[in-house]
Amino acid sequence: MTGTRIAALGHYQPAKVLTNDDVAALVDTSDEWIRTRVGIKTRHIAGPDEPVDELAAQAGAKALAGAGLAPGEIDLVIVATSTAINRSPNMAARVAAKLGMGSPATMDVNVVCSGFTHALAVADHAVRAGSAGRALVIGADKMTEIADWTDRSSCVLMGDGAGAAVIEACAEDAIGPVLWGSVPGMGDAVRIEGTPPRFAQEGQSVYRWATTQLPPIARKVCEKAGVTPEELAAVVLHQANLRIIEPFAAKIGAVNAVIARDVVDSGNTSAASIPMALSKLVERREIPSGAPVLLFGFGGNLSYAGQVVRCP
Repeated sequence: MTGTRIAALGHYQPAKVLTNDDVAALVDTSDEWIRTRVGIKTRHIAGPDEPVDELAAQAGAKALAGAGLAPGEIDLVIVATSTAINRSPNMAARVAAKLGMGSPATMDVNVVCSGFTHALAVADHAVRAGSAGRALVIGADKMTEIADWTDRSSCVLMGDGAGAAVIEACAEDAIGPVLWGSVPGMGDAVRIEGTPPRFAQEGQSVYRWATTQLPPIARKVCEKAGVTPEELAAVVLHQANLRIIEPFAAKIGAVNAVIARDVVDSGNTSAASIPMALSKLVERREIPSGAPVLLFGFGGNLSYAGQVVRCP
C-alpha cells in the first residue's frame, strides 16, 4: 500500500453556547456588528473542567469509533494546538493516556490556525514512509482561555472545540500532496503572547493577505492533486471569517462546491476549525464518499497548508 486515506472523522464541542448578545454584555459590541464583520452568530465555550486534552480526547474517541478501531491499533498521535496546557507532557501524550493507548509515538504541532492541515501532512508522510500504520490526527483549541475580553475586535471571534481524523494506508492516493509555507517577516501579525498568554492580531493585514495572496496558492494545491477547482465537491477553509471564506471559494473557481460555513455557529476555533467543519459536513452527508475536498488552513505565523482529500 503506497497511498493514504482518511478512514473516519469525529468532532466535539462543549455544551455551553455564547451568543452575540451574551458577548455584547461583556464588551462594547452588538449582534449586528459581529454578524456584519465576521459572520459569527454563536460560539461554544469550554468550562474549567474541559481542558484542551479533554476536548481532543472526545473528538479522537469518536473518530476511532467511526473507523471501528480500538485505541491500541493507533501507533501515531498528532495533536495540532496553540493552547496546550503545559510544555510537557504534550497534548498528544495526554490524549493517548486518556484513550488508553499502548505505546504510540506522540507529538504536538503548533502552527495555530493552519495546525490541522500541517499535522495531516505529517501523518500522511509518516504512513506513506512506513513509520506508522495508522495515525490519529486531532486539531483542538480552547481559544476562549487566551482571549482578551477587553478587545472587541478579537474576543468576539473565539470558540472552543476539537476535530479528529484517523489516517491509514490504502492502495489509492486519497490524501493529495500538501502545499505549505509561511511569511516569516509578518509572523507577528497573529500573536499569542504574555503571562497569562493573550491572543492579538493585526486584523486588516491578515485579511488582505488571506484574500489576495492565498487564492492562487489554493489553485496550485488543486493542480498538485490533479483536480480542477470546478471538480471540488467541497471547500473547507480555516473558519476565521465568513468575509474571507465566501470570496475565497469564488476566487479559486470552486463553483460547484459545498462551502463549509461552520464559523457561523462555532466561531474561530483555530486548529479545530477544519476537522470540525469537515466532520460535520460528512455527518450530515453533504459530501459524497470519495469526492474531492479542498482543505486549506491559514493564519498564525502567516502560515498556510492545503491538500485535496477524498471524502471518507
